[in-house]
Amino acid sequence: MRDYELVAIISPEVDEEGMSKIMDRVTESINSRGGVVEETKKWGKRRLAYPIKKFMEGDYFLTRFKLMPKSVKELEGEISASEDILRYLVVKLGD
Repeated sequence: MRDYELVAIISPEVDEEGMSKIMDRVTESINSRGGVVEETKKWGKRRLAYPIKKFMEGDYFLTRFKLMPKSVKELEGEISASEDILRYLVVKLGD
């Protein structure tokens, strides 16, 4: 398994409860693929550098996890299917 980091921007229209559900869904998705979530941090609402889907701000969260490389594409597909997630980036950590 490799170490990865996921940063996602969630629509500002989503309330606190909805934000928690999205973060839980991502955690469940990683766990169901045999991965391990090491850390999840909510960064809060921040102003965007440019509009994304007509929004100028979004709620950010960071998740650090371990997962098999072949499962990352499946995870990204599931994340991109969510309409509440405006943008996301999964980065491989270390070598």
